[in-house]
Amino acid sequence: MSQSVRTKPEGSGRALSEAYDTALLDLDGVVYAGGNAIAHAVDSLATARAGGMRLAYVTNNALRTPDAVAEHLTELGIPTGADDVITSAQAVARLISEQVPAGARVLVIGGEGLRVALRERGLEPVDSAEDEPVAVVQGYGGPDLAWGRFAEACYAIARGVPWFASNTDLTIPSARGIAPGNGAAVEVVRIATGAEPQVAGKPLPPMHKETILRTGAERPLVVGDRLDTDIEGAFNGEVDSLLVLTGVTDGALLLAAPPQHRPTYVDADLRGMLTGQPEVTEAGDGFRCGGWTATAGRDRLELDGEGEPLDGLRALCAAAWTAAGDGSCALDAEKALARLGL
Repeated sequence: MSQSVRTKPEGSGRALSEAYDTALLDLDGVVYAGGNAIAHAVDSLATARAGGMRLAYVTNNALRTPDAVAEHLTELGIPTGADDVITSAQAVARLISEQVPAGARVLVIGGEGLRVALRERGLEPVDSAEDEPVAVVQGYGGPDLAWGRFAEACYAIARGVPWFASNTDLTIPSARGIAPGNGAAVEVVRIATGAEPQVAGKPLPPMHKETILRTGAERPLVVGDRLDTDIEGAFNGEVDSLLVLTGVTDGALLLAAPPQHRPTYVDADLRGMLTGQPEVTEAGDGFRCGGWTATAGRDRLELDGEGEPLDGLRALCAAAWTAAGDGSCALDAEKALARLGL
């Protein structure tokens, strides 16, 4: 896929909720954290929906069913139906269904979300390699997933059964901190078998395909907090993205982002959906946004001016990304980010 290299965040004269018909929202780190709504999320989403924007919630977590996710969001004050939730379990179930006969048995290493998604596609979930499955699917099963489940996967894969994974996120946020994600569990099976799974979740195309099929979005905006899943997924799908700084990505990670991890827009939180986005313009040897001007020196980024910190970050992105070209920027940005409190 050929795409031009993004060298600065884009501006928008219209509110993003008006410029795009559907928001494809990540959940953890965007809408909620540790099960609780992130500041401004509930009101911002309500305003965007009232203005006509469709809201769809797109998650790599294959454990919970769409019904369970929708119920949780509704409890937080975000009215949501199961049809508004797209999971990596649904994406991987469709991927499997395109390669095996209808009604086929699939060995499940994971939770209820996978089982529901497989049944939706007319497939039969089973629990043992002795049940003659024609495929193995692995998704996040929660902290209580028994070690023996990995052995079942290995037995089936050793017999030549194809292996699928909902996603390969190495970590997952929890109320107590960062925990091992499905990608860590996939590594266990990979090491034991030497096999490679077909993967469906973000940032890969099967997840984007599932999302578009289920939402019918014509002008989608991906909204996320992770560069390597949300933003890269938008890049792979050739759609625009909004990075919010309420999750795992900080200023330093953003400035060092390679081309496929560079968002179209950057904002503090979901209130950024309700506004236009400021222009970043060339200014001499640097870039200007709001009251800030950023330049790339020989070995560091320089920042001058004052004003809204996010404008300074946007200007810094333009300087860093332009200096980096097609690769990650190694310029020292610590002092510049400290001036912005980021």
